[in-house]
Amino acid sequence: MRTIREACIRGTEILRQKGIPEAELDAWYLLEHVTGISRALYFSDGCRELDADEETKYFILIEKRGQRIPLQHLTGVQEFMGFPFLVNEHVLIPRQDTEILVEEALSVLKKEKGTVTLLDMCTGSGCILLSILKLTQRECGCDFIYGTGADLSEQALEVAGKNAAILGTEAVFCQSDLFERIDGRFSMIVSNPPYIRTGEIGTLQEEVRAHDPLMALDGGADGLDFYRRIIRESTEHLLPKGYLMLEIGYDQAQAVGEWMREAGFQRISVKKDLAGLDRVVSGVYDG
Repeated sequence: MRTIREACIRGTEILRQKGIPEAELDAWYLLEHVTGISRALYFSDGCRELDADEETKYFILIEKRGQRIPLQHLTGVQEFMGFPFLVNEHVLIPRQDTEILVEEALSVLKKEKGTVTLLDMCTGSGCILLSILKLTQRECGCDFIYGTGADLSEQALEVAGKNAAILGTEAVFCQSDLFERIDGRFSMIVSNPPYIRTGEIGTLQEEVRAHDPLMALDGGADGLDFYRRIIRESTEHLLPKGYLMLEIGYDQAQAVGEWMREAGFQRISVKKDLAGLDRVVSGVYDG
């Protein structure tokens, strides 16, 4: 039987041999997932032997990670904005860059009063919507916020519903082809739609192209199909002075911003991510 430390070292070696970029980190996360051990206990009690079931399960997961199955699909969880979100093959794994969209939304909501209605289009796991709803409880000035998440994928909405229950957050989820089944108007619409060019999907990391849902990636020939529709159709679903906030690819700000101007949006701005790349375009609709 291997000790905890020996298992982690061997797991790291296997992942390195398979070409996994962050082999040591992934080996640790899988060990933590299987055993529940903390980092402190690992260093103080690393000589404890794994039991047979733990060892078997751990190396099965190591083998799967070596096959480029995403770490988050193996553990079933990804942290986003400090909250744990369930993920699987039906939803896009939440990424740190998307936290910029949440932060931009919160910066606006801090100034809002009264009741706010929020729509998250292409909600996926619900990470954007639910994070905003959770954080408005302690960071924003509005009296109450109603949240709706829309997605075409029924399986994604099931994941989002589970995440809402785990976080203790009330939200309405609607299966809809963008605005097809959306009624009413909203104070703010946020979205991280598919924006990868169809021809570029084959060049993505295997973890992404083979395991993230294609419908959450493919933005059409130029990557902009969903922006055209969302910008055009959102004007029928925004309250006066309502906000539209969109996560974008690094080279899409100019086109998206121009379409928003043509649709009647004002005060259009672009927010960069931590790498200095354009990440969020936002604007206010005067109606």
